[in-house]
Amino acid sequence: MNHRTGLDLLPVRRLVRTALRGALARTRYVAVVRPEHAEGTVAAVYTQAERDFGVLAPPIALHAAAPDILAAAWALLRETLLVPGRVDRAAREAVAAAVSEANACPYCVEVHGAMVRTMAGRQGPPGGPGAAGQDGRIGRWVRGSGGGPPAGPPGTPEELPEYAGVAVAFHYLNRMVSVFLDDSPLPAATPAAARGTVMRMVTEAMRPRDPAGPLPGAALELLPAAPLPADLAWAAGSPSVAGAFARAAAAVEAGGARALPPDARELVRARLAAADGTAPGPSRAWALAAVRDLPAADRPAARLALLTGLAAYQVVPDDITEFRAAADPADDRALIELTAWAALTAARLAGRRLTRSATGEKTPRSP
Repeated sequence: MNHRTGLDLLPVRRLVRTALRGALARTRYVAVVRPEHAEGTVAAVYTQAERDFGVLAPPIALHAAAPDILAAAWALLRETLLVPGRVDRAAREAVAAAVSEANACPYCVEVHGAMVRTMAGRQGPPGGPGAAGQDGRIGRWVRGSGGGPPAGPPGTPEELPEYAGVAVAFHYLNRMVSVFLDDSPLPAATPAAARGTVMRMVTEAMRPRDPAGPLPGAALELLPAAPLPADLAWAAGSPSVAGAFARAAAAVEAGGARALPPDARELVRARLAAADGTAPGPSRAWALAAVRDLPAADRPAARLALLTGLAAYQVVPDDITEFRAAADPADDRALIELTAWAALTAARLAGRRLTRSATGEKTPRSP
């Protein structure tokens, strides 16, 4: 029993776990591997997720068609948000919520905004000592991740890998969620009056079972070791964060190389690097114009990659249909590899902008 909330956490976790497993069926464009059918890497990720996160979250499970990308996404989430370090969980959740709000990702805002409120209730009111008092500074820092003058990162230099790690992980996850999931983790039929109670149950289920938190590094075992790319040097001060980003970057880059030809990848990288942090549009004409000089067969994939990286909310079913018609192979794995590569490329560039005042880098370069 949680005496603060009056909730018996064991049945709450069971109820939320069942509900979120049902939500897997609402994933768009790809078939998610059901837990009872999971094998190998997929089963290992699912087991860790339910143990360490309390639930099998759809933003992770949506990657299951590409097991190595699934492991990468889980490693980023686990080693940045869940593993204890210098920065407490409440502050990390505040970063996750702020990044999600900046990216207009209502699904992640709903989940992590509720988690911020839950953590604030347990650790003290907003503005008080501890993580809650960091919210204003975190918001200013996150909003400076575009092309304008950045606010300094919150915390100390030693805490930078943890703050930036969460921010970059959620720049990635927000984009994938915007493409593949609905605007809310709850069914549309959920009564408005019940949403707050249900979300409180979700956040209670997501609380760490062990007060000490998950041990660092467990997710790293799911992927081969890899060197840390230069643009992720800000992570080097935390072995578990650096290991997660190094291994995830290698897996996602390999997937991107399979999903998109070199010339198209270079075009997408250049366009993402030149972006100033504001959303293009309001129409989608910019994406059509950006790829017009590529071979016709490569345009659907490059356009989908650009949309995912710069305006994931603009992706529509026709983009997926046209990608599948031109792709070889045209399976779910290829779709996850392409969108993951675009999302992580954009997230890495956002990370450079967020950390440049701390690292002394003047202009973010393409990963």
